[in-house]
Amino acid sequence: MYDFLQQDIKFLPGVGPRRKEILSKELGINSFGDLLEYYPYKYVDRTHVYTIRELTPDMAFVQVVGEVLSFDETTIGPRKKRLVARFSDGTAVCELVWFNSTKYVRDNLHPHTRYVVFGKPGLFNGRIQFSHPEMDEADKIELNDMGMQPYYITTEKMKKAGLTSRAVERMTKTLIAKMTVSLEETLPQFITGRLHLISRDEAFRKIHYPKTADDVSKAKMRLKFEELFYVQLNILRYASDHRRKYRGYIFSHVGDQFNWFYKNNLKFELTGAQKRVMHEIRADMKSGRQMNRLLQGDVGSGKTLVALMSMLIAIDNGFQACIMAPTEILAEQHLQTIRAFLSGMHIRVELLTGIVKGKRRQAVLDSLISGETHILVGTHAIIEDNVQFRRLGLAVIDEQHRFGVAQRARLWTKSENPPHILVMTATPIPRTLAMTIYGDLDVSVIDELPPGRKPIATIHKYDDQMTSLYQGIRDQIHRGRQVYIVFPVIKESEKSDLKNLEQGYEALLEVFPEFRLSKVHGKMKDKEKEAEMDKFVNGDTQILVATTVIEVGVNVPNASVMVILDAQRFGLSQLHQLRGRVGRGAEQSYCILVTNHKLTKETKRRIDIMCDTNDGFQIAEADLKLRGPGDLEGTQQSGIAFDLKIADIARDGQIVQLARDEAQKIIDDDPECNKAEYKLLWDRLKVLRNTNINWAAIS
Repeated sequence: MYDFLQQDIKFLPGVGPRRKEILSKELGINSFGDLLEYYPYKYVDRTHVYTIRELTPDMAFVQVVGEVLSFDETTIGPRKKRLVARFSDGTAVCELVWFNSTKYVRDNLHPHTRYVVFGKPGLFNGRIQFSHPEMDEADKIELNDMGMQPYYITTEKMKKAGLTSRAVERMTKTLIAKMTVSLEETLPQFITGRLHLISRDEAFRKIHYPKTADDVSKAKMRLKFEELFYVQLNILRYASDHRRKYRGYIFSHVGDQFNWFYKNNLKFELTGAQKRVMHEIRADMKSGRQMNRLLQGDVGSGKTLVALMSMLIAIDNGFQACIMAPTEILAEQHLQTIRAFLSGMHIRVELLTGIVKGKRRQAVLDSLISGETHILVGTHAIIEDNVQFRRLGLAVIDEQHRFGVAQRARLWTKSENPPHILVMTATPIPRTLAMTIYGDLDVSVIDELPPGRKPIATIHKYDDQMTSLYQGIRDQIHRGRQVYIVFPVIKESEKSDLKNLEQGYEALLEVFPEFRLSKVHGKMKDKEKEAEMDKFVNGDTQILVATTVIEVGVNVPNASVMVILDAQRFGLSQLHQLRGRVGRGAEQSYCILVTNHKLTKETKRRIDIMCDTNDGFQIAEADLKLRGPGDLEGTQQSGIAFDLKIADIARDGQIVQLARDEAQKIIDDDPECNKAEYKLLWDRLKVLRNTNINWAAIS
């Protein structure tokens, strides 16, 4: 049967080479199996026939059976005609209307022949009317056989070539009729039986040709589970192999450096969440396994402190540590934060970024090899080949979504055994997504802010309310605060966007002649950027006009207002990241989202969510549901091709969890992947790894 699914689609009756070319180009359908996996996006119940007398204009799609009584054709413009057919089923008369293809309709519809008309009824001049309905000769179809009619997404090019949704439906029907032998099963009976899943063969037949809504839901459940199960099995197998292959350094004790820091330098009590996460990290470090842990927490939740205390444990056990940040500005900020925390302690902390050059750079490299540097802070410069450590025991990666899996793996080569890895992100990732993207990582969450932090007040304003907004900004600056104003340069290449920022900056200079302004965008040289940022950080300028380059980065406790212009152009996660730039001090902070009045329903929802909650995880969940996984920042880096044909990580969270639990049972029982009872699963995984799903990239 496998060979059957591999057959070229052109050999399916009704396809041929020309249609094959269009199907291949437009939908990537090249084989029988590809067509089978091209699923309908919706279904319409075709089991009920209405009488015309029963119809009302607020009904959804319906079908009626009757005859065409007469045609009336009128010209409504150059080369444009309107064709109206009077149609009756004996209870009443309705109209069928066409505005194009009128000749085709005239030639193919015959009066006094019984037709099934299918479409959405409307009302025109007091009479029920169908525009461009689907028509089938009643004698040629069995109504009770139609059940739920599937609808397939098609492109403009396909429609021009006559490949409509109905045409795709006819092709799948032909294909299913050719499947005279049942499809091979890809899940063992002990899984399908326990979870009450229908067979693979039945699922494919019912997804394309269901009789009832229940058929659809059973087919979807089976196919979604299978897809997600193999994704999870692959991830867990990889993680399990990795754990067996690589021993981790054992950090057996907490020593002098950690204890001194805790007693003398830590000026405040750790939050409950920070203590919990430290326990989890500590358990990993002394387990003998390499730690691979993702630390999630909103901006300001104290992740850097947790990372620093983990580094001190590494130092106490005779090892070095490093922290890798995505930008030079952020690396420098980490350096300052860490040095301030460690003041008075004999721990050498060095910086390695693109701007550290010549003799200075060489001195840093030498001190790493000799072991004199305990902590290295840097950008991706850390993973360059010439950077060698004496004994690297812990690598911290900040803002994971800016670094790919391959870069993470390069850190492993910096030490005899792979160092413990702690990955930090302020982009909260919903659990179902984290399980899939970072499936090889254990997840820790800091879900409380330090005491004394006031939640940021988020306010929505329209762009015709700028005068009062400017006044609010003045008031804040007069109180000694600083303000961010962000313009939406979505892609740095967008010239018009950059112009908007430049013009906006000039306009703001006129609005605020009494204040000093800085300007930062991605097209500036790093040195210029940093000089402007420094002015703002040091308080020399009161307003920073910027693009999203400030999304990841600087900590300015004195900044209390974040104004985001054209907020409708940003995604939820991005808005949340930007909002996290304020609220670092003890004062009340504000985030102002400015939009025009023309908001879509979805955009309005986004803005409302931002105003209603500060919880990063709620926002991430909502973002996932609104935009789907492919758009979420941070998903592309994982390399997972979300080439899921039917499952949806955002909406099928429960099935993701179920699939993961089942996959975990298999891995726990057969870590070496060689037990006979699981042969079907391991063989199937092998086949899938060779298909177009980018499985390797997940790992």
